[in-house]
Amino acid sequence: MDDTKKIIDIDAIPGERWFPKESYFEDDITEYWGDWGVSSEVDTLKAVLLRRPGKEIENFNAKEVRFSDEPIDVELMRKQHDEVAQIYRDFGAKVYYVENQREDRPNAVFCRDLMFMTPEGAIITRPAMAARRGEERYIAEALARIGVPVLRTIAGDGMFEGANAMWVDRKTCVLSTGVRCNKSGFEQVKYELERMGVDVYHMQQPYSNIHIDGLLNPASNDVMLMHASQVPYDIVDMLKKKGYKMLEAPSRTEVRETFGCNFVALEPGYILMPEGNPRTQELLEKNGIKVKTVNISEIIKGKGALHCITAYLKRG
Repeated sequence: MDDTKKIIDIDAIPGERWFPKESYFEDDITEYWGDWGVSSEVDTLKAVLLRRPGKEIENFNAKEVRFSDEPIDVELMRKQHDEVAQIYRDFGAKVYYVENQREDRPNAVFCRDLMFMTPEGAIITRPAMAARRGEERYIAEALARIGVPVLRTIAGDGMFEGANAMWVDRKTCVLSTGVRCNKSGFEQVKYELERMGVDVYHMQQPYSNIHIDGLLNPASNDVMLMHASQVPYDIVDMLKKKGYKMLEAPSRTEVRETFGCNFVALEPGYILMPEGNPRTQELLEKNGIKVKTVNISEIIKGKGALHCITAYLKRG
């Protein structure tokens, strides 16, 4: 009798037989999500998100929401907003809208505060003011509708608004802390940016101002306008070493009352500025910047201007 045991040949369990696509999200975003992404404040403007003033501006307490005491001409405000949107379209940028919003949030017109766009998608902010909290939900809804990826929503005890961030270049971003952005919000944004290879520079926001764009704004890749008395030296020094020519805004009144620093670059060296800032306009034009102006008299009664109402979705 043969005691040799017969070995049964059993087929091996097959492997998955596929390999992952090893790529960066930034490289894939156009193929899978759409043509989105921002890492500059001045590269050619190609897509924006706006909130056309709706029912929320028809009846509100100006003091409670930090608007000017001057009455708003509602229809004129809408007309002026439409004119800004048309300027963007005429330039070639796509204009998208936040279609829904709470009816008790007149500040919702200032979309920049509610999101911050990166090369990989949007960070949804968490406004500091109780009178603005909740607006961000409808920004998220609008982004989802058009296909913009949302990377993070500021959570926990974090507070951060989009105008507390300013792109210098693809590898450099300024983040400010102050009354509208606390340490927790700062750290959450910083984590996402550093993950993308961005060097983050901290700017302490002065108590007299809430956002960077009221103090500092690039008009081209080598010209920066600043409200000199309010910008920390370390930030100015960094920008000078990056090759920026720092122009000091000549009029405090134009910075604070008519929002001369709160402009939108359409492309490097060509900006859209609120009407009524002749000294600032002259300074910029003398330094090679082409300036187009628009009347937004009713919008600035909300203590914000062009940069505030414009959330960038695609530049460059």
